[in-house]
Amino acid sequence: MSKKHQELNNWIKKNLDSRELKRALAVKFAIDGWDYQSISEALNVSKSFISKWKKRFNAAGIEGLRLSYKGGKGYLNKQEKQEVIDWLQKQSDWSLYELKFYLNEQYNVVFKSPSSYYYLLGKAKSNWVKIKKQL
Repeated sequence: MSKKHQELNNWIKKNLDSRELKRALAVKFAIDGWDYQSISEALNVSKSFISKWKKRFNAAGIEGLRLSYKGGKGYLNKQEKQEVIDWLQKQSDWSLYELKFYLNEQYNVVFKSPSSYYYLLGKAKSNWVKIKKQL
Protein backbone atom coordinates (compact mmCIF):
# COMPACT_ATOMS: atom_id res chain seq x y z
CA MET A 1 0.00 0.00 0.00
CA SER A 2 1.42 3.40 -0.99
CA LYS A 3 2.10 6.17 1.50
CA LYS A 4 -0.61 8.31 -0.13
CA HIS A 5 -3.10 5.45 0.15
CA GLN A 6 -2.29 4.93 3.83
CA GLU A 7 -2.63 8.67 4.47
CA LEU A 8 -6.03 8.57 2.77
CA ASN A 9 -7.18 5.66 4.97
CA ASN A 10 -6.07 7.49 8.13
CA TRP A 11 -7.81 10.68 7.05
CA ILE A 12 -11.06 8.79 6.34
CA LYS A 13 -11.02 7.37 9.88
CA LYS A 14 -10.67 10.86 11.41
CA ASN A 15 -12.81 12.94 9.06
CA LEU A 16 -16.19 14.15 10.29
CA ASP A 17 -17.32 16.28 7.34
CA SER A 18 -19.66 14.21 5.18
CA ARG A 19 -18.74 16.04 1.95
CA GLU A 20 -15.01 15.44 2.40
CA LEU A 21 -15.66 11.88 3.53
CA LYS A 22 -17.71 11.13 0.41
CA ARG A 23 -14.88 12.47 -1.76
CA ALA A 24 -12.30 10.41 0.13
CA LEU A 25 -14.34 7.23 -0.03
CA ALA A 26 -14.89 7.64 -3.77
CA VAL A 27 -11.14 7.96 -4.25
CA LYS A 28 -10.35 5.07 -1.88
CA PHE A 29 -12.77 2.73 -3.61
CA ALA A 30 -11.37 3.69 -7.02
CA ILE A 31 -7.81 3.06 -5.81
CA ASP A 32 -8.93 -0.26 -4.31
CA GLY A 33 -10.11 -1.34 -7.75
CA TRP A 34 -13.87 -0.84 -7.55
CA ASP A 35 -15.48 -0.03 -10.87
CA TYR A 36 -17.01 3.45 -11.15
CA GLN A 37 -20.55 2.06 -11.48
CA SER A 38 -20.30 0.27 -8.12
CA ILE A 39 -18.83 3.35 -6.42
CA SER A 40 -21.51 5.53 -7.97
CA GLU A 41 -24.27 3.29 -6.63
CA ALA A 42 -22.69 2.80 -3.19
CA LEU A 43 -22.12 6.51 -2.54
CA ASN A 44 -24.94 7.92 -4.65
CA VAL A 45 -22.56 10.04 -6.70
CA SER A 46 -21.92 10.48 -10.40
CA LYS A 47 -19.03 8.89 -12.25
CA SER A 48 -17.71 12.37 -13.06
CA PHE A 49 -17.67 13.09 -9.29
CA ILE A 50 -15.40 10.08 -8.78
CA SER A 51 -13.13 11.06 -11.63
CA LYS A 52 -12.87 14.68 -10.48
CA TRP A 53 -11.88 13.85 -6.91
CA LYS A 54 -9.52 11.06 -7.93
CA LYS A 55 -7.70 13.55 -10.20
CA ARG A 56 -7.52 16.12 -7.42
CA PHE A 57 -6.22 13.54 -4.97
CA ASN A 58 -3.54 12.38 -7.41
CA ALA A 59 -2.48 15.98 -7.98
CA ALA A 60 -2.63 17.36 -4.43
CA GLY A 61 -3.13 14.48 -2.01
CA ILE A 62 -5.47 14.98 0.96
CA GLU A 63 -5.41 18.76 0.48
CA GLY A 64 -7.10 18.24 -2.89
CA LEU A 65 -10.10 16.66 -1.15
CA ARG A 66 -10.59 19.33 1.50
CA LEU A 67 -13.37 21.88 1.36
CA SER A 68 -11.92 25.09 0.05
CA TYR A 69 -14.81 27.50 0.56
CA LYS A 70 -14.28 29.53 3.73
CA GLY A 71 -17.30 31.81 3.51
CA GLY A 72 -17.65 35.26 2.10
CA LYS A 73 -16.53 38.50 3.64
CA GLY A 74 -19.27 40.03 5.74
CA TYR A 75 -20.85 43.32 4.80
CA LEU A 76 -20.20 44.79 8.25
CA ASN A 77 -17.24 44.14 10.50
CA LYS A 78 -17.69 43.45 14.21
CA GLN A 79 -17.33 47.10 15.23
CA GLU A 80 -19.80 48.27 12.59
CA LYS A 81 -22.36 45.67 13.71
CA GLN A 82 -22.02 46.95 17.27
CA GLU A 83 -22.44 50.54 16.05
CA VAL A 84 -25.67 49.56 14.26
CA ILE A 85 -26.95 47.74 17.35
CA ASP A 86 -26.11 50.77 19.51
CA TRP A 87 -27.90 53.03 17.03
CA LEU A 88 -30.97 50.78 17.07
CA GLN A 89 -31.10 50.83 20.84
CA LYS A 90 -31.22 54.64 20.82
CA GLN A 91 -34.24 54.69 18.49
CA SER A 92 -37.68 55.15 19.98
CA ASP A 93 -39.23 52.89 17.34
CA TRP A 94 -37.64 50.19 15.24
CA SER A 95 -38.66 49.61 11.66
CA LEU A 96 -37.14 47.51 8.97
CA TYR A 97 -37.39 50.40 6.53
CA GLU A 98 -35.42 52.75 8.84
CA LEU A 99 -32.75 50.11 9.44
CA LYS A 100 -32.35 49.53 5.70
CA PHE A 101 -32.10 53.27 5.08
CA TYR A 102 -29.57 53.74 7.90
CA LEU A 103 -27.33 50.89 6.72
CA ASN A 104 -27.40 52.16 3.16
CA GLU A 105 -26.65 55.76 4.16
CA GLN A 106 -24.00 55.09 6.82
CA TYR A 107 -22.24 51.98 5.50
CA ASN A 108 -23.37 51.68 1.88
CA VAL A 109 -24.73 48.24 2.76
CA VAL A 110 -27.78 46.53 1.27
CA PHE A 111 -28.20 42.97 2.45
CA LYS A 112 -29.34 40.33 -0.04
CA SER A 113 -31.38 38.52 2.59
CA PRO A 114 -33.95 40.00 4.99
CA SER A 115 -32.65 37.64 7.66
CA SER A 116 -29.53 39.81 8.00
CA TYR A 117 -31.70 42.79 8.97
CA TYR A 118 -33.71 40.65 11.38
CA TYR A 119 -30.49 39.37 12.93
CA LEU A 120 -29.43 42.96 13.77
CA LEU A 121 -32.89 43.81 15.10
CA GLY A 122 -32.86 40.67 17.24
CA LYS A 123 -29.40 41.42 18.62
CA ALA A 124 -30.42 44.98 19.48
CA LYS A 125 -33.56 43.74 21.22
CA SER A 126 -31.75 41.08 23.27
CA ASN A 127 -29.07 43.60 24.33
CA TRP A 128 -31.79 46.11 25.22
CA VAL A 129 -33.60 43.53 27.36
CA LYS A 130 -30.33 42.67 29.19
CA ILE A 131 -29.70 46.35 29.91
CA LYS A 132 -33.27 46.83 31.18
CA LYS A 133 -32.87 43.85 33.56
CA GLN A 134 -29.66 45.30 34.99
CA LEU A 135 -31.39 48.60 35.83
